[in-house]
Amino acid sequence: MAVPVFCNSCLCEPRTPTPRFCLTSCGHVFCEVCLQKGKKDECLVCRRACRTLVLSKETSPDIQSLFMPIDVLSKKYSKEISQVSEFQEKYRKRLLKYHKQKIAKLEESLKKVTQQIQQLQCMKPPENTTPLPFSSTSRNPSVPSRKQNVYSSYSLHSSRPSTSEMMEAMEIDPVPSPMRKV
Repeated sequence: MAVPVFCNSCLCEPRTPTPRFCLTSCGHVFCEVCLQKGKKDECLVCRRACRTLVLSKETSPDIQSLFMPIDVLSKKYSKEISQVSEFQEKYRKRLLKYHKQKIAKLEESLKKVTQQIQQLQCMKPPENTTPLPFSSTSRNPSVPSRKQNVYSSYSLHSSRPSTSEMMEAMEIDPVPSPMRKV
């Protein structure tokens, strides 16, 4: 059974010959007779400015649903909700599948790069046997380097000195070069 429609002013219900009923934008229903008695564009109940809409079979489904029985309305919206839910579930699964494929590709790339790094490390000669060119030699063999002992022991422990250590290892030639202008 549908929700009974009645005028919120005179409380009459639709009958034959039935006056037309209107719904106001403030949510009240009036028969055509009562609407003509009131002020134009003003609700007879709450006295607010309002618009009116004639209720008929051509009225939009959203407005008609206000007067449908709850069980009919529940079935209608239940079906719509099920369709939306199925759509969203399929959409979510497609997105999940895409991300799983992307992760698998990234893991495969990571595996390949890791293998390449391991292969390069196997081909690399041991670093602790290679002396650094500046750590044990001097430009002037007769003048021993003050830092020579420190850096020769350093080269046994580390493969590459830091920039500051390289600066300390540089020797300054006290004799001017013939190419330099003094």
